[in-house]
Amino acid sequence: MHSLLTGKTLIAFDLDGTLIDSVPDLTAAVGQALAAQGLAVPTESEVRHWVGNGAPVLVERALSWALAQTSSQTPDEALNARTYADFLRFYAAEPSARTRLYPGVKPALEALHGAGFSLALITNKPARFIDPILESFGLNAFFSLCLGGDSLAQKKPDPLPLNHVAKTLGVEAHACVMVGDSRHDMAAGKAAGFTTVALPYGYNHGEPIAASHPDWLLDSLSQLLTTETQD
Repeated sequence: MHSLLTGKTLIAFDLDGTLIDSVPDLTAAVGQALAAQGLAVPTESEVRHWVGNGAPVLVERALSWALAQTSSQTPDEALNARTYADFLRFYAAEPSARTRLYPGVKPALEALHGAGFSLALITNKPARFIDPILESFGLNAFFSLCLGGDSLAQKKPDPLPLNHVAKTLGVEAHACVMVGDSRHDMAAGKAAGFTTVALPYGYNHGEPIAASHPDWLLDSLSQLLTTETQD
């Protein structure tokens, strides 16, 4: 195992942009929701910059963009509610049809679980989508606890979900690791006292994840299974 895991017993993972590339399915659902309101449909590239703060914020960003393309209208509460409800409906129909695991994810989770680490999932995605997505990739059995963005009163970058996971699983913060792809993961991890591990291939609003100063920056989850040390 990688030296960063020395003395660690719990590893928490983000989902979107860390374990899975879900943007193709999110783009499809966002596009369908906006089209249902007669609005412009964004590209996958545009949606990639909007992901990371949870589904409500994703829809708000998409709606603001769409209205700017087609009219001078600004989002209102009723329009936002309709669009969000449509997004949830469309996304629930196909949450993983186009989604793909990043390379090395499943072997890494298998190895870490087999080595006795407690694994948790902490995502800002609505909790209702976690099980169907994990099940579609055969990942359910690896995680002791999964939290969505609506599972608790706060979500990342607030440390509450991380603190909750550590307390529930009976692990002190110094023995915990947060693995993610965005500044929200790094901020939450640092605030909770976790060791932070960043991956550079996910969604970070167009910013390099190194700018968030993670404790470790890895190229892939496979590196957790190596014996590398910090330079």
